[in-house]
Amino acid sequence: MDHRLKKAKQFSYIYKKGKRANSQHFTLFSVESRFTNYKIGYSISKKIGKANKRNLLKRRLREIVRTLSLPKNNHNYILMAKQGASELTFEEIKEQIKSLFEK
Repeated sequence: MDHRLKKAKQFSYIYKKGKRANSQHFTLFSVESRFTNYKIGYSISKKIGKANKRNLLKRRLREIVRTLSLPKNNHNYILMAKQGASELTFEEIKEQIKSLFEK
């Protein structure tokens, strides 16, 4: 099952209607969905760094969400990285993401 948000329309809807939870380096937007499976999108700005840094961060985020299975069904999410997020270790990222999904 593909759990990715792809369309700009989906992203803008979640930004407008979604509830927001913040940590020091990440923001999580969530909104209820009428579909049973969750969908998640990752938003990583060019302020984070060059493409290789952004891609590494995105791969780490995907792996954390996949292994911890944090997202609830019937929800859509956007996980947005803030400046400084690419300097964190894998474990630090994991802790912040875990705390965001618990909020």
